[in-house]
Amino acid sequence: MLDEATETRIINASPTRCYEIATDFGSYSEWTTDLKDAEVVETDAQGRGSLVAYRAAAMGRSATYTLRYDHSQAPGCFSWVQEMGDITRRLDGSYTFVAIDGEPDRCEVTYNLTVELAVPLPGFVKRRAEGRIFHTALDDLQRRAEAD
Repeated sequence: MLDEATETRIINASPTRCYEIATDFGSYSEWTTDLKDAEVVETDAQGRGSLVAYRAAAMGRSATYTLRYDHSQAPGCFSWVQEMGDITRRLDGSYTFVAIDGEPDRCEVTYNLTVELAVPLPGFVKRRAEGRIFHTALDDLQRRAEAD
């Protein structure tokens, strides 16, 4: 069963700044809450991470997954699809960064994620996990972007 969620918020940083932070995969473990490791396995012609392997805290254990990134709409948007995962069959998503008119150092950030777990879980456990993922994706990004 697929679960899809989208969340949007305003961040006090430019779209380019948010994109740069969100695509600096090698530094994720320095500023994200539940991520233990991120290794850039492949880069594209511009040196951006195109295949990244992750190890994250998940429901009392470590989860591993590898994501393939598409930067073709950068810096306004980038997306990913899961290539491998031990507890997920699908972990596909995107970030979109839209400038706010007349406010170059603010942007609307939208995070979209589609998840399919390899093992069925009770609804309350899935909702808790979803909340953690969105916390890392948006709260931690906002904190990092607004820190400078």
